[in-house]
Amino acid sequence: MVKCSGYTQIFVKDRELFIILNMKRHKIFLASSSELKEDRDKFEVFISRKNKDLITQDIFIELVMWEDFIDAMSKSRLQDEYNKAITECDIFILLFFTKVGKYTEEEFEHAFAHFKVNNRPLVYTYFKDAAINTGMLDDNVLSLLQFKKKLGDLGHFYTEYKNIDELKFHFDQQLGKLGFFKFDVQAKGNEAPSVIIKDSENVNIGSINSDGNVIIGNTNRNS
Repeated sequence: MVKCSGYTQIFVKDRELFIILNMKRHKIFLASSSELKEDRDKFEVFISRKNKDLITQDIFIELVMWEDFIDAMSKSRLQDEYNKAITECDIFILLFFTKVGKYTEEEFEHAFAHFKVNNRPLVYTYFKDAAINTGMLDDNVLSLLQFKKKLGDLGHFYTEYKNIDELKFHFDQQLGKLGFFKFDVQAKGNEAPSVIIKDSENVNIGSINSDGNVIIGNTNRNS
């Protein structure tokens, strides 16, 4: 039995189970065209590994991507759900390479407009400056040129990166400069505990009782 006051949620990732309690949470929205799927996937892994260090400091980064949304019929466009999620985030990141799709551009415009009024989310744009096969280029390259011009007209400067390592390095530096990892430590003895359980496939989460206790039982172990 683990005593857990201020229970927030249970997050399962890579066969490890995190019980997140009273943590300072930061939400980041990641936007890009489908051509940068590999970079998106690697950035998601980067944030996941970052969280393994940050949870010991009572900090958790939630990465929001369109893949997280359910492709179900709703009363509004699914894109409207993405745009709503953007306004709830602390940071908006846009990655672009040889083109900028209309929905990706719409997400940027929504984030930028919300920032001008509410000072959030902070907007970061990253242009991938890497070698390409010119035979892959088509009329969509015009959207890239037009988007770069739009950024210039807005006075917003994008950051170039050549590979995922450069992207991770730059953004990691930005997180530090923003002071995301500076926080007030609670008085010793009043810190909310966090629990990491390996091999969560063999763990059964029971319930949270009236005393705020989380009951954890191993279904493969004889009593």
